[in-house]
Amino acid sequence: MFEWRLTDCILKIGRRPLVMGIVNVTPDSFSDGGQYATAESAIAHGLQLTEDGADLLDIGGESTRPGAAPVPLEEEMRRVVPVVAGLAAQTRVPLSVDTSKAEVACRCLESGARIINDVTALAGDPAMAEVALKHGCGVILMHMQGTPQTMQQAPHYEDVVAEIGQFFAQRLKWAAAAGITQEHIVLDPGIGFGKKGKHNLEILARLAEFQSLGRPVCLGVSRKALIGQILQRPVAQRLAGSLAALLCAQSRSAVQIVRVHDVRETRDAVEILAAIQEQGDDGGRPAGTTL
Repeated sequence: MFEWRLTDCILKIGRRPLVMGIVNVTPDSFSDGGQYATAESAIAHGLQLTEDGADLLDIGGESTRPGAAPVPLEEEMRRVVPVVAGLAAQTRVPLSVDTSKAEVACRCLESGARIINDVTALAGDPAMAEVALKHGCGVILMHMQGTPQTMQQAPHYEDVVAEIGQFFAQRLKWAAAAGITQEHIVLDPGIGFGKKGKHNLEILARLAEFQSLGRPVCLGVSRKALIGQILQRPVAQRLAGSLAALLCAQSRSAVQIVRVHDVRETRDAVEILAAIQEQGDDGGRPAGTTL
């Protein structure tokens, strides 16, 4: 059992990972860019995801797909703040803001968000740690080699899992020095962020190693290029592959939060696996018996 402290509550995470639904308020995200680019459509989508079973919602106004151009502060603010405010007024599901800009994070936290999901692990904006500390919010620290503009040009690792583990250890120590205690922090190895296909597969195969850091792990593999490369499927046909990856992680007790586009299907899948695992814990058929 993990506990994750947010601004005004503590989330308890058991065997079933929490399902974080993605709300992209962008015209250029790799999966659903443009579908929810207005505040009204994004709010409606977020509310639908809560009905589908989302435990959390992650709202982002700047695409971080490979090669994506940075979004000016004012434009990102215009995109996400009304969506956060609108959702906060209509649901108690904890809201996360996917940003690396401290001012955007601050406005969203003031508008009802309780989590900062930062692809730079709080290193992209020197004011971000102060914002997180002031609001006492949850924080997701993600690993990324390079920037969205450069990360896929020539990613290189000697041991990708060990190097990400070292990065996390350093960022946890840095966060503690900044006053952000570990109970507020979740770790995300950043599938597809400065990694080749072989790196992503090794991370997934060895994901349980990050549990030694003592913090919940968030996995974002939904519809990503890795799935498409293996299956030769376009984005819209990657649900089954995405579920296979996250259920493998869940079966190894290697993940506590899954960040996904397809909330209903994911919630069903993780609930079934958790029920099977719990039956095994209860004893089920005695060891050594046969049918």
